[in-house]
Amino acid sequence: MNPLVRRLAVLTLALLGAGAGPLLAQREKLPPQDLEIVEKKWPEAKRTFTGLRFIVLEPGDKAGPSPEAGMMVNVMYTGMLIDGTVFDRTPDRDHTLKVRLGRGELIEGWDQALQKMHKGEKWLLIVPPEMAYGRVGKPPTIPRQATLVFEMELIEFGKVLPGAGAH
Repeated sequence: MNPLVRRLAVLTLALLGAGAGPLLAQREKLPPQDLEIVEKKWPEAKRTFTGLRFIVLEPGDKAGPSPEAGMMVNVMYTGMLIDGTVFDRTPDRDHTLKVRLGRGELIEGWDQALQKMHKGEKWLLIVPPEMAYGRVGKPPTIPRQATLVFEMELIEFGKVLPGAGAH
């Protein structure tokens, strides 16, 4: 092999290897203190490539489709801070959240997670701050840089849902 080509190859591999550590570190979106809590409390949580973590609490209709951007979803949920403090919830099946996916009506973490769920599925979803309310938070209930935890059930979805207002 030509010495110049060999040097370039070694240099390229060295640069790629040196960058591998920081690239992996950049993928973790949970703040270090929250990551420690999540790994202790929910070690079985799966992580998506975007940084969401989830546990399927009850499987849904795996043979059926998942909702897509533009569809209406009907969801029951409880939203909590990482310490378990509840900041929001749907009270019952008669008072659920009906909203359109992919239109900026939901936090990014929800938009992504709901498009992976199946009808009837229940998840525990852990959303890093940058996929929730980020640096601003949602005062007074959600502080800045808060990791959010949701127990959520996808009840139904479609182009139109009964009883859902137009968005």
